[in-house]
Amino acid sequence: MSVATAHRAAPHPAGADNRIVVDGRVLTWRDLPELTLAGPAAVLAHSARYALAAARHHAVHGTELLLSTASRVDPAMRDELRDTGFTVLDAGADIAVAADSADAAATARPRPADPGRLWLLTSGSTGRPKRVGHTLESLTTVRGHQPSRTWLCPYAPGTYAWWQVVTLSLTQPGQHLVVIEPDQLDDWPALAAAHGVDAASGTPTFWRRALHRDPAALARVPLRQLTLGGEPVDQAILDRLREVFPASRISWIYASSEVGAAIVVHDGRAGFPVEWLDRAAPGRPTLGVRDGELVITSPYHGAGLDGPVRTGDRVQIVDDRVLITGRLDSDEINVGGSKVSAGLVRDVLTAHPQVAWARVTGRRAPLLGHMVVAEVVPTPADPSPAAGQAGPLTALDEAALVRWCADRLPEYAVPRRIRVLTEIPVKETLKSDV
Repeated sequence: MSVATAHRAAPHPAGADNRIVVDGRVLTWRDLPELTLAGPAAVLAHSARYALAAARHHAVHGTELLLSTASRVDPAMRDELRDTGFTVLDAGADIAVAADSADAAATARPRPADPGRLWLLTSGSTGRPKRVGHTLESLTTVRGHQPSRTWLCPYAPGTYAWWQVVTLSLTQPGQHLVVIEPDQLDDWPALAAAHGVDAASGTPTFWRRALHRDPAALARVPLRQLTLGGEPVDQAILDRLREVFPASRISWIYASSEVGAAIVVHDGRAGFPVEWLDRAAPGRPTLGVRDGELVITSPYHGAGLDGPVRTGDRVQIVDDRVLITGRLDSDEINVGGSKVSAGLVRDVLTAHPQVAWARVTGRRAPLLGHMVVAEVVPTPADPSPAAGQAGPLTALDEAALVRWCADRLPEYAVPRRIRVLTEIPVKETLKSDV
C-alpha cells in the first residue's frame, strides 16, 4: 500500500470544481494529490491537504478508511488499529508515504476490506477515543439544493464535524471551503474575510475565542450563516453572536459520531422545544429523555447503533425548552446531598456581561463532600478605535460575581472559589472540556 501523487483518470464527486483554500493556496478538489490506497487504511494526516485528499479518494474509490490527525492516535491506538486489520500511514505535508517506509506500519492481521466503510474516532470525552463505523451516505446529511456558500472549516480532520463540512463541499456544487490549520486558529477572521467566507461552523468555545480576541475582526467577516455545535450551547453565546451579526442565520446543532446530526435549531434560543420530544417522523431522529439523559433514535447512526441510543448527555427541562447541560459523568456535583448541574451554573456565569467563558467543577470539601468552584475569563474592555483590537481585560470583582450567582442560584450551587484566567483554553477538538 502506498500514498502517492500520481494523477490518473478517475470519476469525481459532484463538488469536484468547488474552490478549496488550503495551505494558503486556492485549489479545487480535482487539484488535490491523487492518493493510492488499498484498504483497510488508517491515514494520519499531518496537513489539511492530505486529509482532504484522503476524503476525496474514499468518495471516488470507496476504500475502507479511518482518517485522523496523528496527534489523536497514541501508540496504543496505533497498535490496536494494526491488530484489527488496518495499515497505518502518516501522510505529511510535502511527502508521499510508501507502505514499506519507516512512516508506515503494516497491519498485523490482514483482512478483506469493507468497501465503502468510513471509520470515525470519537472525541474521547469519556475516556479513550472509540471507533464508530459510517459510510459517506450516513455522513452526508445535507442533500437538498443549497445556496452557494464559502464555508470555514476549522475542525480537526476526521472528526464528525469535519466530515459534515467536507461532505457538503464534496457532494454539492457551489459549496466552497476555507480550511484552517491549527497554527491559524487565533487569527482565522482575517483569513476568512480575505477569502469571502460567508458561512462558518464551530464550537461555542471557537466562537467565544474569536469574540474575546478580536471582535472587530470577527465583525468584518461577511457571515450569512453561523453554526454552533460540539458543546452545550447557552443563551449568552447566541445573544453575543446576534449582536455582531444581526442579519445572519444562527443555528446550533447536536451531532455525534454515534447518532449523527440529530438536532438543528434556528430560532436563536438555547435548547430545543419540549414538543420535539418523542415526536416520530419518517427520516428524522426521535428525541427522548430517560432518567435525565438524552436518548436518540437516528437514521444517521453509526454502524450497529440502530434503535434508541443513550447519549451520555444530561438534559433538564426548563419551561418550554429542553436544555443540554453537559456530560452525565461530569455535569452533576453533589454538594452536601444536593445535586448541582455544573452546566446550569456555567450558564449563569457566562450570562454576566463581564464573563467571556467559564468552567465549573466540584472540589472536595470537608462536611459537604464537594463544593462548587469555577474558572472564568473576563471580557475585554472596549476595543481601541485606532487599533481595532480588543482592549485590556475587564477587572472582575470576585465578590460581585458571587453575588450575581447568589441572586440566580440556590445557595448550595453558588461557586465558593472563582479563578480568573487570561485566555480561553481550547483543545484540538475546539472544545474546552466544560
